[in-house]
Amino acid sequence: MSAQNHEPMTPETPVTQPAASFEPAESRGDARPVSFFRRFLSQPEAKFGLVLTGLVLLVAIAGPFVVPAWTGYGPTSYAGKPFQYDIFGTDNLGRDVLSRFLEGGWRLLLYSALATVLGVGLGTILGMLAAFRGGWLDSAIMRTGDVLLAIPQLVFAMLAITVLGPQGWVLVVVIGITHAPRVARVIRSATSGVVAEDYVLASQMYAVPQWKILGRDVVPNIMGPLMVEMGLRMTYSIGAVASLSFLGLGMQPPTADWGLMINENRIALALQPWGVILPVIAIAILTVGTNLIADAVSGASAGRTNGSARKDK
Repeated sequence: MSAQNHEPMTPETPVTQPAASFEPAESRGDARPVSFFRRFLSQPEAKFGLVLTGLVLLVAIAGPFVVPAWTGYGPTSYAGKPFQYDIFGTDNLGRDVLSRFLEGGWRLLLYSALATVLGVGLGTILGMLAAFRGGWLDSAIMRTGDVLLAIPQLVFAMLAITVLGPQGWVLVVVIGITHAPRVARVIRSATSGVVAEDYVLASQMYAVPQWKILGRDVVPNIMGPLMVEMGLRMTYSIGAVASLSFLGLGMQPPTADWGLMINENRIALALQPWGVILPVIAIAILTVGTNLIADAVSGASAGRTNGSARKDK
């Protein structure tokens, strides 16, 4: 047998290691996680939704500041004969339609945003408590929510506003309360999967206060469903506020409001349509924009992203 020559291995013999790779990230593929914001912006509907929503926000926020200088009339000033057809014309009482349109958007957005924050905040707290504490508290919260869900949202709002009066804070509270049970169900389901994790159990074992566990361990892990609910509830709030104003249970004359404008000018839709068309278009664009943003948030929460978002710029 022929002996093979082997170089003896000594402690001083260096072990050859593969050379470290310093190739650019693009050649290997970027394995770093993509941030939520970048995933959100990578959704095609996100950019379109932000543009649509931004246009309506610009009109609603900047409109009241440019009304007198741009149109020459205030939102309640007499501008001519009722339903006069001149550019955007006049409304049922001879007021300038464009002036009232520019003035009437901020209340809709403000009340919708406040109702959304109230409903999502209340529903989130109730949903987390129901999942975290369980037992009789869970049953009480969910069964109370079932009772509210059994009453149609618009009917409940109409009853409450009829009793308490058509005021801004009543709109916000009533619509927010109707949102809370739906949000609580979603958040309870999301929280149930988090409270069983080891890090939550460890915090409980070390007697960490419950409010700290909910705020530090639970909330960051349910932000996806929470943001989706925020977008959806904002869309529903816009429709609810506009619908109640249209029915005469929201803003009252002579207040400039988009929903109220539709109700006031619908009787002469064929003669002077702009008093109806302008607020309808604005509400439709705003609703579509917030829906697209909610869809993009849902996709980003699920980890969906386009290839362009993964490129290391």
